[in-house]
Amino acid sequence: MADADTNLHEFDSQMVWDGFRQLIPLSLFVTLFGAAFGLAAVQAGLDSLTIMAMSALVFAGASQFAALELWGPQVPIFTLAITVFAINARHLLMGATLYPWLRQLPPLRRYGVMLTASDANWAMSMQALNRGQPGIGLLLGGGLALWAFWVLGTWLGLYFGGAIHNPKTLGLDMVMGCFLLAMVVGGEKNLRLLFIWLVAAGASLLAWRYLPENSHVVVGALAGGVAGMFWTEGRK
Repeated sequence: MADADTNLHEFDSQMVWDGFRQLIPLSLFVTLFGAAFGLAAVQAGLDSLTIMAMSALVFAGASQFAALELWGPQVPIFTLAITVFAINARHLLMGATLYPWLRQLPPLRRYGVMLTASDANWAMSMQALNRGQPGIGLLLGGGLALWAFWVLGTWLGLYFGGAIHNPKTLGLDMVMGCFLLAMVVGGEKNLRLLFIWLVAAGASLLAWRYLPENSHVVVGALAGGVAGMFWTEGRK
């Protein structure tokens, strides 16, 4: 792994713009999912302002779709919060893997960057960092691209989404999974990353087998995150 004590955490406007451009091709597919969400939200009875605010502020497609399943005259806030947390618990693992570089940033910049963290820009950022190249600008710029196209797609779905009833029929639900698999296969292999993924996978499988439904997402992310933090501190 690249030495976290170098200046790989630094970024400027050009790096952010480069990251934005690199994620545009994948963001085009995100637009279609955003359109599907906009259409589904309208059908669930949400008004346009609420729908756009949800995509702009939450920026988490899977949990937004899950929220629609729970939406009604009386929204179960606790159940909704637990569901969203479970779906997004993988961000704990993302934060742990990025910690060696993020901790060198001032808190405002650190958490500002992480607001845009998503699966795709996190994977590309980690690839760059493990090659010894700056990756935080890629994380931020790529996240902004994904966010912008997600919001655009949501708006399109509000007004023109009738033709995209189910993106899965076009195989679009496989795009992100295939992209992340390619990032993992093409990325750097080392004992630390293998250890983190094995811990996360093992804990997730055990939780899936013995704990309540969907708890494996939280357990796997927590276990992987703790493993990543432990290894990072232990190697210094």
